[in-house]
Amino acid sequence: MEKTAFITGAGRGIGRQIAIRLAEDGFDCALNDLNENDLAESKALIEALGRKCMVYKADVSSSAEVEEMVKQIHADFGRIDVLVNNAGITRDGLLMRMKEEDWDNVLRINLKSVYNCSKSVSKIMMKQKSGRIISIASVVGIMGNAGQCNYSASKAGIIGFTKSLAKELASRGIRANAVAPGYVQTPMTEKLPQEAKDKLAAQIPLGYLGTPEHIASCVSFLAGKDSEYITGQVISVDGGMAM
Repeated sequence: MEKTAFITGAGRGIGRQIAIRLAEDGFDCALNDLNENDLAESKALIEALGRKCMVYKADVSSSAEVEEMVKQIHADFGRIDVLVNNAGITRDGLLMRMKEEDWDNVLRINLKSVYNCSKSVSKIMMKQKSGRIISIASVVGIMGNAGQCNYSASKAGIIGFTKSLAKELASRGIRANAVAPGYVQTPMTEKLPQEAKDKLAAQIPLGYLGTPEHIASCVSFLAGKDSEYITGQVISVDGGMAM
């Protein structure tokens, strides 16, 4: 039986790498993002691995758009075995200068999207009596970070949501877990001066930044059979930052 993974924010970065890894694991992929060009590039990479892949442009902070998208994914693939809630944004700034719209947008896109997608997909998974819901949180949701009150709040919310959801869905054979990345190499961090990179690395006990592949490997584990007895957990992939 073919299995399907649905990944939000899959157009680039960590989301794209998660999709590639799950495709390598044998999953067909339903990819969501707002950027059609990014989605097309991700789709080509998945199909090059021999897996079925379809893309869906939708705003995951809109309950109506998510409901329609999930219905279409279910119609296109017949089932949804794994949901990866990865979509997210940052709008950093000290609280005293933070605009209300920057607070609202981060909470809406980072946290409400998890509510929207998990709610819609869980209905399908409950009928299947199986499924994995994996949400991408952050170490700043555990330890906080100056200048990121909005982002930290959204990621802490994901952690609390995940633990509650795991208790609600366990009896239906559905596992819910979260992955909390630390500092990860991205196009944005690559543009930083070497001095800034060195300061970031100095905060990490292992001494270097993570990669999207590190995050994807953890998601792969949580999506696979070896994590059958794990639910309601938050796994930090952070080089030891949040010990």
